[in-house]
Amino acid sequence: MRAALQAIRQGRPAAEGRGAPPAAGEGGGGRPPRGEGRRARRPGEIPARGWASILKRAVLQSNDDRVMTEAAGITFYALLSIFPSLTALVSVYGLFADPVTVSNHLQQLGGFVPEGGMQIINEQLQRLTGGEPSKLGFGLISGLVLALWSANKGTKAMFDALNVVYDEPEKRSFIRLTLVSLAFTLGALVFILIAMGAVVVLPVVLRFAGLENSTEWLLRLARWPLLLLVITCLLATLYRFGPSREKARWRWVSWGGVFAAVGWAAISAGFSWYVGNFGNYDATYGSLGAVVGFMTWIWLSAMIVLVGAELNAEMEHQTARDTTTGPEQRMGRRGARMADTVA
Repeated sequence: MRAALQAIRQGRPAAEGRGAPPAAGEGGGGRPPRGEGRRARRPGEIPARGWASILKRAVLQSNDDRVMTEAAGITFYALLSIFPSLTALVSVYGLFADPVTVSNHLQQLGGFVPEGGMQIINEQLQRLTGGEPSKLGFGLISGLVLALWSANKGTKAMFDALNVVYDEPEKRSFIRLTLVSLAFTLGALVFILIAMGAVVVLPVVLRFAGLENSTEWLLRLARWPLLLLVITCLLATLYRFGPSREKARWRWVSWGGVFAAVGWAAISAGFSWYVGNFGNYDATYGSLGAVVGFMTWIWLSAMIVLVGAELNAEMEHQTARDTTTGPEQRMGRRGARMADTVA
């Protein structure tokens, strides 16, 4: 159904889209209007009037692209991917540490996850680590591949939604798309493992160096800004390689990454506070209350990521300059709809 909707989007008249395609023989649909950042080579060169237009279009396009519905689809596949991802996490973690401690270490990284979400994750982790330790390492390769393949569905759902945001049909082959999405899934797993390793190793190193007491407050203060910086980089990478189009330059995806990272932190903290003080999902949904609260948080997270992509797309749409990688190309030859048209 989603593919059919996307096909309809691609086949609609240009006047109804984000921008008219370049006219034949004009290499870009004629001379773009000046002002509002039409000649900007980077987002920082766009004036205030241009940003007003960008923000207005981003809001309107979020509605036209059905961002809330797309985020709901991502939430469904993400929830299906959570448990295979945890299986892969425990399998790899068990190679160099006691898998029983994985829950405690994840708890220290879950400051933005609502209480119901951590409850679901902890219950699944207890089930996974309740078996014999030998089973966690035996047959690791086949089990890890199966878990990653299952978790990969959530990544592909995100890629599909990014294609909708950027008005792009999926042009990658099944093999290439699968390899890229698996790389992102594996990268997310590695990031969590490194973060968990830092939770374990860093205090030991500080204690050995005699700096534990003097730097503890600094680490507590710096860990969240550092986490936001890493998430910003991960989101910018997702925006660059996720859509099926010619890759955008880093400067045209980083702004949306910053917006989405800060927005995600604010929404997550606010939602966790709401659930902890007012939102009693158990009273309405009974035993499914924790699941519903967790799904709501995933939905809000996916939505803010897509809104960040909308912001990036409209920034590219604001300028007539080539925003893609490689040598400068004329409009209509850049391999990206947002770069080949001007709003």
